[in-house]
Amino acid sequence: MTAVTDKTRAIEPEDMSTAYGFEQVGEGEKQGKVNDVFHSVANRYDLMNDFMSVGVHRLWKDAMVVKAAPSKIAQWRSLDVAGGTGDIAFRLIEASNRNAHVTVLDINGSMLDVGRDRAVKNGLANHTEFVEANAEKLPFEDNAFDAYTVAFGIRNVPRMDHALTEAYRVLKPGGQFLCLEFSEVDVPLLDRFYDMWSFNAIPPIGRMVTGDAESYQYLVESIRKFPNQRSFAKFIRDAGFERVDYRNMTGGIAALHTGWKI
Repeated sequence: MTAVTDKTRAIEPEDMSTAYGFEQVGEGEKQGKVNDVFHSVANRYDLMNDFMSVGVHRLWKDAMVVKAAPSKIAQWRSLDVAGGTGDIAFRLIEASNRNAHVTVLDINGSMLDVGRDRAVKNGLANHTEFVEANAEKLPFEDNAFDAYTVAFGIRNVPRMDHALTEAYRVLKPGGQFLCLEFSEVDVPLLDRFYDMWSFNAIPPIGRMVTGDAESYQYLVESIRKFPNQRSFAKFIRDAGFERVDYRNMTGGIAALHTGWKI
């Protein structure tokens, strides 16, 4: 099909289902293209996050873990979606004094391979489980987890509304949903600088670090397509969550969204 360039932010969930960055693709095509991106960048994904955010992503993730407040009592269970390399999972486990158990789910086997290797290296294999599956249809029972986390991954899910509904289903009553995602900058001048950095610097750095500029062009564009804070908060409420809120980080470059299953 002919690519149609659309640089406007998504307003409804279906706006993201056929948006591969600024390119509009056919129904069902996005997932395969996204999979190719993450197969390509898996081994350098976490390193590139340092470059993309100038290291600040580590502070954002730490804030997410503090908000999740993993229990130091054994049997606290969390599901980390689109977290194949284990970055969030390992933080949660350490914050619980290694009492929590985190299931890491990702649709991309290459990302999961990196996470499994890191879990063994860090002595966390007994605290983690790695599952290859689709966020739109989770292979878990209802009311199974105390927390659901997703960091910088939900914008790559074609049918975000399905993923949010599934998040609500698998959480226990009283469970917390936490989503850390790049968002809309709300600080004058910072927005211009961030656009210049994103489009002019990140793809070339991606080529240098991973040998792949095209994948990072997609990732930069996907950030601009992702709904702004208010629109995404509405999606979360529409999935059934209550006490929905968000906190801007670094002027809105990222936002931490939260909600509760009550």
